[in-house]
Amino acid sequence: MGESAKWYAIHTYSGYESMVKSNLEKLIENNNLGDQILDIQIPMYQDIVEGKNGKKKIVDRKVLPCYVFLKLVISNDIWYLVTNTRGVTGFVGPMGRPFPLTEDEVKRMRLETKVDNFDLSAGDQVKIVSGALEGFVGSITELNFASQKAKVKVEMFGRETDVELEFVDLEKINLM
Repeated sequence: MGESAKWYAIHTYSGYESMVKSNLEKLIENNNLGDQILDIQIPMYQDIVEGKNGKKKIVDRKVLPCYVFLKLVISNDIWYLVTNTRGVTGFVGPMGRPFPLTEDEVKRMRLETKVDNFDLSAGDQVKIVSGALEGFVGSITELNFASQKAKVKVEMFGRETDVELEFVDLEKINLM
């Protein structure tokens, strides 16, 4: 059943994202829906904010406020349960009907952090497709499949530097 699961965006009231996530987690648990609603995410990024007395602190900010992302197998029952969850205003899509995110959107939002079909090996040339080093090109020196991270040698400021990146941040460059 997991094969037909896709990522969908739901719209929530402002500031209700975490509450919606916990309400949906309770809904899954109470109705035994773990095989239909597979994942719930609120994409976050860290931001450094200057607080009182010039002290800096790191805070998490929502990438897209008022949105929660669900990986689910869509059905009329699931649609009804999700849209009637407190804080949810509806699915994102034409006339409120669920419209799945594309693979590219899922990758850009970093909703999927596990890479199943990673076909790279040490020595391969890769392009960094997201993060602070987006656009840089390098070669893989080491792979760790358990943590899904790769060490990549990248040339920065005229020097070769080893950086550790997640598999989802890399794309193979075909030299043919």
